[in-house]
Amino acid sequence: MDLQYDPTVWQISLFEITLRLLLALVLGGLIGLERELGGHSAGFRTHILVCLGSAVIVLLSMYGFSDFAAEPNVRLDPARLAAQVISGVGFLGAGTIMRNGFGVSGLTTAASLWVSAAIGLSAGAGFYYGAVIATFLVVVSLFLLNKVEKLFSRTKKVRELLIKMDKTSAGLNLVLMHLNQSGLQISKLTINNDEEEERLSDRHLTIRIQLKLKKIKNYEVSIAALAHMDGVLSLETEGVSA
Repeated sequence: MDLQYDPTVWQISLFEITLRLLLALVLGGLIGLERELGGHSAGFRTHILVCLGSAVIVLLSMYGFSDFAAEPNVRLDPARLAAQVISGVGFLGAGTIMRNGFGVSGLTTAASLWVSAAIGLSAGAGFYYGAVIATFLVVVSLFLLNKVEKLFSRTKKVRELLIKMDKTSAGLNLVLMHLNQSGLQISKLTINNDEEEERLSDRHLTIRIQLKLKKIKNYEVSIAALAHMDGVLSLETEGVSA
């Protein structure tokens, strides 16, 4: 079978390039909007840049080397650069994942960056329907399913306490007793009693407690009472999210 070279396959109009890049910008911005509203590290502009950059790379891979398509020893692979985007964008996602005490945050943002790259590749390749429907599903997942997830996870709320206490006091037993009496379940307890600190006559003891809450209505009141207990020098609390 004699295959003839068709130069039109490797050509694209300026209007089509502009359309694909604008579509990538809009779709990436829609995903980044939810992250921006949530105050995450990678927000509106970051998602736009990832999506737009992915579209530019796939356009380059498909049409940027069209002048060499007719050369006998040249074999163009439009998917080559696109494949590198999928794996290469992971370093951005890794930068948004952080360890906070017992928990890890940033996993959803990392995933949204990765899917933004995929949407950018789709828009740049002219796979319009796939890019649009994927963006719609991602936005629904981030906005609506986030509320559904919170609704079903109310009984699985996790809080973290960071307490600095005087080593010479007996306040630790009082703290643990108060938490149990308040219905706060201790899932993990870490006491930092570093030998170097002790050698320097540091009389402070750092206690990190992870709590699982069945009811969070009186949580603030219960924790506030800890600040007035004997030996408690400082107290911090925060939620643990993934």
